[in-house]
Amino acid sequence: MDFIISQGQKEERAAGLKQHFFTAQSRQEEATLIMAQDRSPTEEVMKLAAIALSLNVRLRSSDMPVDMQERALRYARSFLDDPSISSAPKHRPNPTLLARALKKEFDSVYGVAWHCVAGKSFGSFVTHSPGGFMYFSIDSLFIVLFKTEVKMVTELAPSSQIS
Repeated sequence: MDFIISQGQKEERAAGLKQHFFTAQSRQEEATLIMAQDRSPTEEVMKLAAIALSLNVRLRSSDMPVDMQERALRYARSFLDDPSISSAPKHRPNPTLLARALKKEFDSVYGVAWHCVAGKSFGSFVTHSPGGFMYFSIDSLFIVLFKTEVKMVTELAPSSQIS
């Protein structure tokens, strides 16, 4: 997504789009598309803040694209609100089940090597891939979600080979 584009680029995009849209419905879709392209990072952050507020979630720290943050918040909230998932009473969610589910969701959507810690009291110090860290809380649970880099080992290092 382009966050910074020049006025000339905006006009070129608008002109290119106008060549392909002819009906009133299409013109409305065109305006919506142009407005979405013009959305600033501040507007996206404000949208995320509104979503967090509506979900009763507190975003504490993040180095992650806004769409990924939104997915994590919505997934965690829906998981905790779903009575069929948790065998525990509503006031006592199982943090281990939440951590596993959130990790598996992000592994399947954004690739492997995601890690998740969830609980009421824990300390952590993690190294994460750029754009792959989020710390938030829902109700009385705190969640750390982060991605690490995985490199495939193709051969043994010389010092570890047995002669």
